[in-house]
Amino acid sequence: MTGLVLKLGPRERILINGAVIENGDRRSRLNIISPNANILRLKDAIHPEEVTTPVRRVCYIAQMVLSGDAEADDARQLLMRGIEQLSQVLLDHDSRELLDTATLAARDNQFYAALKALRSLLPREERLLNPGASR
Repeated sequence: MTGLVLKLGPRERILINGAVIENGDRRSRLNIISPNANILRLKDAIHPEEVTTPVRRVCYIAQMVLSGDAEADDARQLLMRGIEQLSQVLLDHDSRELLDTATLAARDNQFYAALKALRSLLPREERLLNPGASR
């Protein structure tokens, strides 16, 4: 079986095509087999007041499509522009791979995969913006 596998903790909430779904008292696993379902883990959601850095802004664009608050075609252009801007700054090999993954995913309307790749850049961005904070 192909598709996305979500492993949910007790009481974890997810948004699937605009509907909030809450897991029960036990851990569970869901297989999402619909290829174009828009899914967002609410624990991973970025709130508007948290959109304060370049990577967070680009993540937020992908998230808006997943939450149903933005049209895919409109958001794709903004997302691609944001990824291009990040690629001008994040030049290391690992960042480039993540940005390439996000680009391909966005191009193919796979906004969950794009968001996942972009979220992986958040710790790197934090280290770059606050170099002394992790010591």
